[in-house]
Amino acid sequence: MIISERIFYVMEQKNITQLELSRRTGIATSNISDWKKKKTNPKADCLLSICDALDITPEQLLTGKGIDPEYKDTDMDYEVTRADIKILKQIHSLGDEHYKRLMVYLKALQKLDAMESIVEE
Repeated sequence: MIISERIFYVMEQKNITQLELSRRTGIATSNISDWKKKKTNPKADCLLSICDALDITPEQLLTGKGIDPEYKDTDMDYEVTRADIKILKQIHSLGDEHYKRLMVYLKALQKLDAMESIVEE
């Protein structure tokens, strides 16, 4: 679902018309109509007023979390194991400098993985 589809989905769920959304946000009804007809998204400077008018958070609007029935939280795919807990304890015991160094190593590994996958293709 794109942002405009989420807006119309929430509007339908809350029984809010395009005219009512226009009144609540100050956005022209023609612009709101265009989002639906042309499958375009509103400009960024409108998003907060839309969220206020629909009583949703920007995160919900942008990600679909709590709105989109097809939304899948990728963090829900993880199961924390004892080995994970052990690693977390070790990370938490690091001083600031070692922690920063570890984060740099992790980013470097991710970049290396990305580069290797490009080479393999």
